[in-house]
Amino acid sequence: MSLTKSHAETQNIASLHLRYRRRKILRLYNNENMTIEFETRLHLLEQEHKELINKKNAISGIGNGVFDRYKNPVLTAGHTPLFWRYDLNPQTNPYLMERVGINAAFNAGAIKLNGKYLMMARVEGADRKSFFAVAESPDGISNFTFWEYPVNMPETSEPDTNVYDMRITAHEDGWIYGLFCTERRDPEAPAYDQSMAVAACGIARTKDLIKWERLPDLITNSPQQRNVVLHPEFVDGKYALYTRPQDGFISAGKGGGIGFGLAETMENAVVDHETIIDNKNYHTVYEAKNGQGPTPIKTSKGWLHLAHGVRNTAAGLRYVLYMFMTDLHDLTKVLYKPAGYFLAPEGEERIGDVSNVVFCNGWIRDDDDTVYIYYASSDTRMHVATSTVNKLLDYVMNTPADGLRSASSVNTLYRIIDKNRGMSSQKSLA
Repeated sequence: MSLTKSHAETQNIASLHLRYRRRKILRLYNNENMTIEFETRLHLLEQEHKELINKKNAISGIGNGVFDRYKNPVLTAGHTPLFWRYDLNPQTNPYLMERVGINAAFNAGAIKLNGKYLMMARVEGADRKSFFAVAESPDGISNFTFWEYPVNMPETSEPDTNVYDMRITAHEDGWIYGLFCTERRDPEAPAYDQSMAVAACGIARTKDLIKWERLPDLITNSPQQRNVVLHPEFVDGKYALYTRPQDGFISAGKGGGIGFGLAETMENAVVDHETIIDNKNYHTVYEAKNGQGPTPIKTSKGWLHLAHGVRNTAAGLRYVLYMFMTDLHDLTKVLYKPAGYFLAPEGEERIGDVSNVVFCNGWIRDDDDTVYIYYASSDTRMHVATSTVNKLLDYVMNTPADGLRSASSVNTLYRIIDKNRGMSSQKSLA
């Protein structure tokens, strides 16, 4: 009896050991497979990321003669480094999951520094929080690569909830200034409304785009400020700023238009008076609101301005870009302003988080007078278009102005048709 029991116990123990060994082997096998899967997935991610960054860009079509669009976006969420989005340790992230989601890269300021074309992009996480990050390119058109770390922007005594849309200005005082929108929840908002916000102009300065000194927010008499841009030169010994007075966070209200004002200093910038130099106008591409884009470009004829205009449609707000020129000496005097838009969303540019939108807050004038225009589409990605200073001057100075009536538009067409018919007649006689 005892022998039978002992034999049964022995058999049971042997069976337990066998099952244990099998489980151990299975665990080792699974761990090995997991490691292989991790390494394979990482390799594929790295390959895909490298192909995206190294993709060459080319001009799209014959264009309109004013600028050349390029086929591929120059910056997307996919351009952000893998080591921002993934924990690359197989022990703590065995399935190589994305830990920090990046939703979009758009609305970038731009500057050429140390021979590199740099975009200060608004990078938006899956959590809706935006931050700034620099991407550089050797030629301004292809191979944009993010710097290792995003910008560690200091805060004021009143922390920012969200920061975005930086304009970069290399000022004649020797500093590079970044002016951006800082957004905070409206303190007047009731507890049940978590969407009411207050927008102000945040200000920071730097020498290298790495280390930033945060300055106090701009103070104006307007309830809210967005799209504020610093002029690159002193005006009567003061700092000149293009503003956009606004009553509410979204609606311009009785405010709106591109304003102009002077501040004694940028260290505690105060604009006491804003003069509207370019206003909203009924039944135009800027009837709902408009705002200055990047820092204006100085030419022998005047200052070239690129701005965005907004109108409402049955499908929602439509954002386009338009241009105008101000006097070299009187920055409040608009000399030329072509009718309609300069650039509007086309094709896939119309699709994104906020569709039917183009927005520009960065362009670069190169040494050979090539102008790189960096524009975002539908709050999702960045594109580039190129032109020249001479082409932009020709466009601004010789494109007819808006007559503000249908009959005026027809009259403009008649003039150009008659002119072309006259040229055709002269060729026939010759």
